[in-house]
Amino acid sequence: MRRVLTPLALIARRWTPSPATVRRAALSAVVMSVVIIVTGGAVRLTGSGLGCDTWPKCTDDSLFATPAQGFHGAVEFGNRMLTYVLCAAVGWAIIAARSAKPRRRGLSRLGWAQFFIVLGNAVLGGITVWMGLNPWTVAGHFLLANVLLTVATITWVRAGEGDAPARPRVPKPVRKLTLALVAVTAVLVVAGTTVTGSGKHAGDSSDVPRMPFDFEAAAHVHAITAWVVCALAVAVFVALKVVDAPPDTRARSRDLLLVLLAQGVIGYVQFFTGVPEVLVGLHMLGSALLWIAVLRLALSLRERPVAAPASVPAPQSEQQPALA
Repeated sequence: MRRVLTPLALIARRWTPSPATVRRAALSAVVMSVVIIVTGGAVRLTGSGLGCDTWPKCTDDSLFATPAQGFHGAVEFGNRMLTYVLCAAVGWAIIAARSAKPRRRGLSRLGWAQFFIVLGNAVLGGITVWMGLNPWTVAGHFLLANVLLTVATITWVRAGEGDAPARPRVPKPVRKLTLALVAVTAVLVVAGTTVTGSGKHAGDSSDVPRMPFDFEAAAHVHAITAWVVCALAVAVFVALKVVDAPPDTRARSRDLLLVLLAQGVIGYVQFFTGVPEVLVGLHMLGSALLWIAVLRLALSLRERPVAAPASVPAPQSEQQPALA
């Protein structure tokens, strides 16, 4: 009986992407993950969170935004449409990973994980609209977008590696210190949602509930956590110098410090200027770039060498004649 091939298997049979193409496909998912985080923030910052007052339709009677919904409807509906662009980027990553030769099952699983995270976050976004922008579901929506960014970044890095077992490039104490940096940065991102959830940018001009925290207290906790991240980042940078880590790893550590510096400046300026929308949006972009920088640094502490292609025996006619 002839085996029926799936559409992905049919594409893989007819197309073999280059390693560079696989990496570009994975990078496109990273870029769109950042875009969806920033545009989601723009929806909230412009007060357009309920521009479409239901889900999955924009209104009870229309799938699309209507002229009656004005600017806010256009912003919210536009952000929903960008989800399809994100799906296309994730789909390209899945197809490229599946079509790579030799087949890379681990990379394909990471691509499919992105797909299911996008699907889950779309549903959570709908629940957020149904609940009138409840700050806890808004925070969950943002954090799940960061989970997507995490998996997309790992996929991008893995696309440039082989599938051999990982081997460390720096001593264990440095790896543990970097793991602590990753953990505290994750806490920093979560703490940022309490600042947002208790601040003035509720996402809509109506009476939207806020988290039961004092805004200034939440901002101070967030700032203290940021300083801990900075201290750990400096410690990792020095440790990598001391152990003479590979140049690319030290470059990742330097990039992280630069992102932290820019993010810290934006954070303090926005706090002391009344959290203007533009600076809050830049801070959200910085948050995504910071998380990518931390992940790339952590992943650079180990390597997975690309396996050398198997040698193909020369045809019999080209082999040397046996000695008498």
